[in-house]
Amino acid sequence: MHGMLQDLAMASYSNTGFNQELAYLEKQAADGTQPSMQDVMWSLMFGTSDARLRAAREVRKLTKTSSKSRAYLAAAGVIMPLVAMLKSSCEESKEAAVLALLNLAVGNERNKLRIVKAGAIGPLVELLQSENLFLKESAAAAIYTLSAASVNKPLLGASGAISLLVDMVKSGSLQGKVDAVMALYNLSTYPDNLTPILAAGAVGPLLALLKGCKKSSKVAEKTTSLLKSLVAFEEGKSALGKEEGGILALVEVLEDGSLRSRENAVGTLLLLCESNRCRYRQAILQEGAIPGLLELTVQGSPRAQQEAHSLLRLLRDSSPRSSRGTSPSAMLESIVYDIASHMDGEEQGTETARKILTEMVQLSMEQNMRNLQKRAILYLPSDLSHSSCLTEVSSK
Repeated sequence: MHGMLQDLAMASYSNTGFNQELAYLEKQAADGTQPSMQDVMWSLMFGTSDARLRAAREVRKLTKTSSKSRAYLAAAGVIMPLVAMLKSSCEESKEAAVLALLNLAVGNERNKLRIVKAGAIGPLVELLQSENLFLKESAAAAIYTLSAASVNKPLLGASGAISLLVDMVKSGSLQGKVDAVMALYNLSTYPDNLTPILAAGAVGPLLALLKGCKKSSKVAEKTTSLLKSLVAFEEGKSALGKEEGGILALVEVLEDGSLRSRENAVGTLLLLCESNRCRYRQAILQEGAIPGLLELTVQGSPRAQQEAHSLLRLLRDSSPRSSRGTSPSAMLESIVYDIASHMDGEEQGTETARKILTEMVQLSMEQNMRNLQKRAILYLPSDLSHSSCLTEVSSK
């Protein structure tokens, strides 16, 4: 029977690479460093509960850093018995299985599809409802990894996982919240999943997470991207407008976020103001959005610059006018004077506007100088560039 198992494993993926990997693993087993692949497969398929537990832990260890082991073990057939273990009554077995599947899925698109095809979604959604916090958050991490595959997004969206992930954003540990947000972001790139994310009440928890996280982090990027997608719906706008400190959180991203986060934040604020200028204009102004918006008109991505200009036009005191025939610099100057006068009074507003515009000119000059330096280095003759580098290194 032992030999038959090896034959079955070999038949499932009989190529030179698999044979080499099997020989390598068998050599390690002979050296006493780890069980053979044959033993791992045997234990997963036919072993006692304890043997399956040990084998699942071994799969997790083998696949932790080795992309080859992920491919070869999956091809040998470990996924199906591991998915079966997710339904075990033993929490240790569930834990070992979900962590092994998680490692098998990382960085391997084919394994992501195999795991879902083997029926893992239902058991993982059940684990999201577990009272065992570690199991629950391990399941969220697995769903996050599986949700990166496009084919899996609609299946996961229809599974009931979304509302449970939103609950985790509300009340999970920090790592649980991060994994849940990342999973929701992946799922949101399939448009049909946006309505269930919104219906699950995601806006409030997302804003709470954004308030507490570092504004330049990847978490902030994904959170602001999600919020921008949700605010495209009227329900999303309404939910954000009702959240205390919601607009302030986006304004803080304008000032301290990464380029991507700032682009998401200005896009979200623009959607709000375009939908109901009377309702959102004053709230955005009161939270101090102007410095961040003005900086974006100079330093943002092309899209962020365009959206910052559009939002500034909506925030000006007078009704937005056509900018046809007006130069960008004159239009920006007019907007700054209008807003400053409204906020600080006409006399003080003029002084404020002058100060802001001076700072913007200085910022623009510094940005242009950096761009010129980059271009100069790029077009330096190779021998001159090389000698300059040598001089710089030797002087340190």
